[in-house]
Amino acid sequence: MKLRQMIYLGIVGGICLLGTQAVKAQSAEPPITKIPQLSDIPRPHTNVKDWLAQPNQQTEVTLVTGVRLNSTSSGLEIVLETPTSEKLQTTIKNENNNFVADIPNAQLQLTGDSSFRQDKPVAGISEVIVTNVDINTIRVTVTGEGGIPKVELDDGDTGLIFVVTPVVSSTPQTQNPTPPTAPLPLPRGGEGEGLQETPPTQPSADADEPIELIVTGEEDTYSVPDASTGTRTDTPLRDIPQSIQVIPRQVIEDRNVVRLSELADNVSGVQPERGYGGLSSLGYRVRGFLTNFETLRNGFPDYGYFSPRDVANIERLEILKGPAAVLYGGSPTQYAGGSGVINTTTKKPLAEPYYSASVTYGSYNFLRPTLDISGPLTDDKSVLYRLNVAYESSDSFRDFVEYDSFFISPVVEIKVGDRTKLTFEYEHQKYNFVFDNGFPIEPEILQLPRSRFLGEPNFANGEVTFNSLTYRLEHDFDDNWKFRQGFNVLNANLNDARQASSGSLQDDRRTLDRLFYASDEEHENITLQNQISGKFSTGSIRHNVVFGVDLARNLFSYIFAPDLELSIDIFNPQYGGTPTPVEGGSPFGLKIVSENVGLFAENLIELTPNFKVSLGGRLDFNDYSTQDRVSGDILKQSNTRFSPRVGIIYQPSDVTSLYFNWSNGFSPQFQARSRTKEQFEPQTTEQFEVGVKQNFLDNKLSATLALFQITKQNVLTPDPVDDIFQIQTGEQRSRGIELDIAGEISPGWKVIANYAYIDGKVTKDNLIPVGDRLFGVPEHSAGLWTSYELQSGSLQGLGFGAGLYFVGEQEVDLPNKFKLASYLRADASIFYRRQNYRFAVNFKNISNIKYYEVDGYSIDPAPPFTVLGTVSVEF
Repeated sequence: MKLRQMIYLGIVGGICLLGTQAVKAQSAEPPITKIPQLSDIPRPHTNVKDWLAQPNQQTEVTLVTGVRLNSTSSGLEIVLETPTSEKLQTTIKNENNNFVADIPNAQLQLTGDSSFRQDKPVAGISEVIVTNVDINTIRVTVTGEGGIPKVELDDGDTGLIFVVTPVVSSTPQTQNPTPPTAPLPLPRGGEGEGLQETPPTQPSADADEPIELIVTGEEDTYSVPDASTGTRTDTPLRDIPQSIQVIPRQVIEDRNVVRLSELADNVSGVQPERGYGGLSSLGYRVRGFLTNFETLRNGFPDYGYFSPRDVANIERLEILKGPAAVLYGGSPTQYAGGSGVINTTTKKPLAEPYYSASVTYGSYNFLRPTLDISGPLTDDKSVLYRLNVAYESSDSFRDFVEYDSFFISPVVEIKVGDRTKLTFEYEHQKYNFVFDNGFPIEPEILQLPRSRFLGEPNFANGEVTFNSLTYRLEHDFDDNWKFRQGFNVLNANLNDARQASSGSLQDDRRTLDRLFYASDEEHENITLQNQISGKFSTGSIRHNVVFGVDLARNLFSYIFAPDLELSIDIFNPQYGGTPTPVEGGSPFGLKIVSENVGLFAENLIELTPNFKVSLGGRLDFNDYSTQDRVSGDILKQSNTRFSPRVGIIYQPSDVTSLYFNWSNGFSPQFQARSRTKEQFEPQTTEQFEVGVKQNFLDNKLSATLALFQITKQNVLTPDPVDDIFQIQTGEQRSRGIELDIAGEISPGWKVIANYAYIDGKVTKDNLIPVGDRLFGVPEHSAGLWTSYELQSGSLQGLGFGAGLYFVGEQEVDLPNKFKLASYLRADASIFYRRQNYRFAVNFKNISNIKYYEVDGYSIDPAPPFTVLGTVSVEF
């Protein structure tokens, strides 16, 4: 069956699933004994206004007749007394130190009062308020003393229960705490004021799992407890036997990050990979190996080689260390078989109206206005939206270089039923820029000013158009089983690009040969993902499973036309010379199509509450063809690969998790181009990792320490004869130690820090000397960003941030030629929050240190001292 037909069938199957749920829900009802007459059937709505009002007209208001507080060993329980708690739907958001829950289609009816309030019910909680927002909505507000309290939901026999823990925990509770013998007095409202003689009925150990909370709004924190990348489910990080680091939105804002690759500073063992032609692309080097700009976006393949990615709609960045082929396969791109997976998660629609706007202006005429708005489109909040818009333009510290960009991303989320949700998301970006290929890999370039441009100003332009459309369906069969389907089509075009590619220096060591190219490049990816996840028990053993099938089609097409050549003096450049025709020059290009079917399954087995085993595997069927766009010749190849993963987790306490993992990955190398036109074997990756995840300061601070070894075989590197082509060099190995720390040391004082030692080298090769270090991989690196905001007094809201980033010596290429010196860079910020406004000034590279980035093809100077000022407002 053709892949396109399979995709259509998958979409139809998802739509059919929606229709069958109503039938399933009716199966347990008694048989129909009365057949309605035609006159009894209600007429459909004849206009949009009546249709939108339909849910409100048919929804029954649930009455809450009492509020009860019970102290627990870990905090507090808030019980909303109602015999029909299963009908209550809750929307959550965080505001400052407040946990706020809105319950639509519900009304609070207390004896003698219309609201409930209790000051300082337990240590760490300053106030609990339960009140009617309007005649159809109840609001529960829990205010923490030192931060936002953690709250879980459960429904008991007597009502809806909010389980409150004053200190944010990184792991959800699996059992309800034992109630105290003397519950707290009820000051007013509800029945039976004063001390209660009989404790309320508590959910037993066999009761349903806590209701999943969906948190809305922006969290002002550096620590994120859960991430979906490691398991494709909402699994706590401490239960994943792998190092996963999460960079939340707050770090992006505090550092005023304008390129996502800047976030490599905040993760151990990760360095940025410079974008093609200087683009703001999402590329990294993880544990010594390049991701080749092949990442994930909301779990879908995202290839950003020649298309930039804006930060406007990014909620957080997740970096999973090591191969992830067990869940994401080795195709259509190479990310899953590499040394890590980078997943960017975009912002989701909010249930409450939210409006935010900002303007940033800074060095080199940098200008960036943004808009972020969200809220409900219907009165019952069954349809939500979010819209992010950004414009950016700037000159550069590089001579003749400038760019401008426009980005827009609307999202609509539709609640089809109590257990079913549909989301549609679109992204569009237009990016115009001057092509800047940096410096050639020659030691003499270290003597050049970093502003030096070695292209030709009148022959260095590019225009990128990027579009992405995503559809996601999520359905909960019950509290334990879920179905998720996602469809994404992505297209990026680099049209009529013109650039000068640097060759080698001539014998005088100052004259650089340059070759001028015109090119058209296109990337398209279509992905359909289907998965079912669930929880069940076999005796005393609990299972957390996920299995599914992925279908993908990937197209990458390019054609280059070398027209002219012209040399330049790197120390005294003279632009506008007369180029000469290329002798024997001819166009070249490829059209590469990959089609992939992947079957995967994984089970997190809880043998005991503190000992768990993770077993997973994926089988990939990959077919691809490579067509020469000049000659028309076609090469075809197929791969079938099984990728396993085994993990062990031991948790001696609630704050400690010890883990081990072994995993295998592979990467078809169909996008590579051989000078001899040979077909490359897939690259294979094997990793061993052992580590510990530890929480401190009542779970406000988390740390991960990992020891790892990654071995890659069939690795591609530039062909030493002609670096336009690639060769398979044999085997490379990276081993090392990583430490990551993130969280809040005290109220207002946040920190994210890391250190890495990496020994990356060539271990087997026919051309490259064994023992050569991997390029761009420092042996030692470390990063620290910390901020503090005054919490009280006349200067409340004033804050300061500081960052230090150390990178050791780096080799520039394979084979090793020369090293780049180590450096220590410092950043800083000062900001002030006042009501809905925020003012910030960020200083980057304060000491104006001169440093570079490498990618095996060029050496690229990093920005000098830069200042950015931002004014933002939200309400």
